[in-house]
Amino acid sequence: MEGWAAAVRERRRELSLTQADAAALAGVSERFVRSVELGKPSIQLDALTRLLDVLGLALRVEVRSP
Repeated sequence: MEGWAAAVRERRRELSLTQADAAALAGVSERFVRSVELGKPSIQLDALTRLLDVLGLALRVEVRSP
């Protein structure tokens, strides 16, 4: 989970957005953005997809290797 959390943080910084800026654009709380960037395990998927959309990122689902 830490990999995507770092990707969100890095992309937000590349776009020169503060956590507050990203939150406002995505319609989520700044606390939610912090939680995502810290890799908290329990986050709302709909809010996460809005944040990823603002940052130009996508969530992918892949079949795991056994």
